[in-house]
Amino acid sequence: MFRNGRYVTVTNPGQRTYGEVASTDDLLSLGTLTRILWERFWVIILVASLLAGTVVGFALRQAPQYQASVKLLVGQERGIVADEIADVTFLNAITLTIGEAVQSRPIAGAVVKELNSKLTPDQVLANMSAEPIEDTQFIEVSYTDSSPERAQRIANTIGTVFSERISEESSDSNLTATVWEPAVLPGAPVSPDPMRDGFLALVLGGMLGAGLAFLLEYLDDRWRSPEEAEQVSGVPTLGQIPRFEVSEGKRRAKKGDGHNGPF
Repeated sequence: MFRNGRYVTVTNPGQRTYGEVASTDDLLSLGTLTRILWERFWVIILVASLLAGTVVGFALRQAPQYQASVKLLVGQERGIVADEIADVTFLNAITLTIGEAVQSRPIAGAVVKELNSKLTPDQVLANMSAEPIEDTQFIEVSYTDSSPERAQRIANTIGTVFSERISEESSDSNLTATVWEPAVLPGAPVSPDPMRDGFLALVLGGMLGAGLAFLLEYLDDRWRSPEEAEQVSGVPTLGQIPRFEVSEGKRRAKKGDGHNGPF
């Protein structure tokens, strides 16, 4: 038996029959897909387990990272909420700008100097994030570190240093940035999360395993049943010859009788 384009050639002694292969829709029926997944379920389990185990193992080897956040309120000296609509619009717009100003080298350098830390401004910036809270005048500034105490201390220092810098630089506009909610000591790490990472890896591994199962099925050209042979070749099955093995003792006995064949 060999394949040629859309045709499969089934050979018999002295006879050759051509049959057109069934369409892709027929071959990829729900039953066929279920059979492929069931027969190669071990591939899916193996790939998913290997990927999930690798990801979880890698996550457990990582140092826990803690995140502390301080909340800043942007306002004006004459009141937390502006009296005029124009002032409200101005404060909403300036909040976005201030959110970017927090993540700047001057602020990071002032934090390092204030704490007399061995960290560099670049290291502080790499672990800092500032996110304006939508439709409010609040900015949430977070700092991530392997030490929860250091994360809290640096986050609060960022809030203090930035508040003082805004007061110095915006004396004419009376703009203020006040520490509304200081950072608290984080109780649990934000990363790594082995359970979450392992679950995501398990799902992804299952998808990759299913894809590998279909690939192996595509590369496997064996016929497993008379029905599949009829479906692929397009010709009816005339009969089946069961496969059986001859024991070694009978094989030797046949050879002893002078027979050259296996029987």
